[in-house]
Amino acid sequence: MQLPDTKVEIAQRSNKVVYDLGDTIVKVFNETKPVSDVFNEALNLARINECGIRSPKALEVAQVEGGGWALVTSKIPGVTLAEKMAAEPGRFYEYLEQFVDLQIEIHSYRCPLLQRQVDKYDRMINSLDQLNASTRYDLLQRLDGMKTRRRVCHGDFNPSNVIVAEDGQLYVCDWAHATQGAPAADAAMTYLLFALEDKQQAEAYLEMYCNRADEPVQIVRSYMSIVAASELARKRGGANDEFLMSCIDVFDYQ
Repeated sequence: MQLPDTKVEIAQRSNKVVYDLGDTIVKVFNETKPVSDVFNEALNLARINECGIRSPKALEVAQVEGGGWALVTSKIPGVTLAEKMAAEPGRFYEYLEQFVDLQIEIHSYRCPLLQRQVDKYDRMINSLDQLNASTRYDLLQRLDGMKTRRRVCHGDFNPSNVIVAEDGQLYVCDWAHATQGAPAADAAMTYLLFALEDKQQAEAYLEMYCNRADEPVQIVRSYMSIVAASELARKRGGANDEFLMSCIDVFDYQ
């Protein structure tokens, strides 16, 4: 696959660059990204498309000149909800309400072919060399004791992954971490993603989610150490890892 000269860079992360090609969006991963992960994200997105959740369409996985792999999706013209929140801070709670309602809508879906959330967390916790064996064991014991659920969970649900289309409809992109599991765990992850940027916004999100989803805040908080460990396993580094380590307190339930 050869990228056109007219491509426009719209985002850059540690292992990928996202380009706007006009009619499509392409994520180009560097050579450290396993090709199986790229195909898995495409498969997740295809399954989410089939569920009926509003999302870009998976179109192609191809190797890019230079060695990396790329995922091509349809383009949803619009802006992200994160951009709207930043541009209009006075409307933050209005946009947060839309965000929470969209997450609750996603949690109403089932997709039996998605990876099980508990298996994903188990694998990520076991991969953590920052934690000793006793701490990993306590986290896995807590995970094992959680109630089994089978709802669609995005796994990285934050306002930058929500696109506000030109007609006002909301679409959700970046389904690499999608699983079937407990909505409360998905909400705990979203809380942590907010908290990494703004603790006040995180608390506002958690209160609104629990009220509108009729979910006890204690249940969401019970997942905090598990999802913090899962996020830590992504090895982003820096101050974020320090914050996540502070969230991994597995002894408060003993």
